Amino acid sequence: MTAKTAGFVGLGFMGLPMACNLLRNGWNVQAWNRSDAALLEVERLGGSRTTAVVGLRDQPVIIFMLPDLSYIEDAARPLLEDWRARPPAPGTAIVVMSSVSPTDVKAFGDRVASASGGNVSVVDAPVSGGTKGAQDGSLAIMVGSSEQEFTALLPLFEAMGSTVRLMGPLGSGSLAKACNQLIVGSTTAALAEAAELAERSGMDVRALYDVLSGGLAGSRVLEIVGPRMAAKDYAPTGPAKFMLKDLNFVVHSAEAVGSAVPLATAGAELYGELVRQGLGDHDLAVVREAISNLSTANTAVAN
Repeated sequence: MTAKTAGFVGLGFMGLPMACNLLRNGWNVQAWNRSDAALLEVERLGGSRTTAVVGLRDQPVIIFMLPDLSYIEDAARPLLEDWRARPPAPGTAIVVMSSVSPTDVKAFGDRVASASGGNVSVVDAPVSGGTKGAQDGSLAIMVGSSEQEFTALLPLFEAMGSTVRLMGPLGSGSLAKACNQLIVGSTTAALAEAAELAERSGMDVRALYDVLSGGLAGSRVLEIVGPRMAAKDYAPTGPAKFMLKDLNFVVHSAEAVGSAVPLATAGAELYGELVRQGLGDHDLAVVREAISNLSTANTAVAN
């Protein structure tokens, strides 16, 4: 890719700082978003806006950072219809940076290739690192593409992340992200269980986390989520309900290859309970409150 220009769809908690880092690294970004405030920030940094996703049809690469593949397909539908009537330039890429189904993104790639006469390829490149990583440009980016596509897009990814790896063909990036979420979701749930057990036993949770951070239980999850969980600060940096979606991707991918995933299965049940309790729009750390509610319910039954 010679021209440092890209379209960007979805300027939420993660998308806006990612687009801003592209701009700070010399990329020309044209963005679409439903709300106006994020677009104003893109314009302040020298980017531009489009009033419709189809306005990005001639961009050499279009990044989608929306909650799930169904949102991406809805947003991209007018674009694909336009490409059917007038195919875009060969080598155009749609880059899906959201957490999506590894199976469904491959089917989406087939539909895009068909609509564009083979001129557009889909690359899945989900990210890990949270809003802090998005702001700092230190995201881990897991890419599913051909080696040629990966090489062409590497400068784009390096403007947003510090760890970029090609995981395999389309769908591999999403599977790697599902594995990441299995570890993050399970670790966060374990930290929540430990916090509730400690506090109900009269122990200071901050002191517990402090000593854990110096031993084998120390982790980036503890470093980032631990302080919010100890303070019971559940202001969203990303909705907890998305963890349920991601763990279901793990379960479905495991079923397809016959791999046992007992932790992912238990995690999907726990985060499903979190959503049933109405906590899904809070930060991931709110899994502590979900476990606290379960503990309270168990105590009531026992009494």
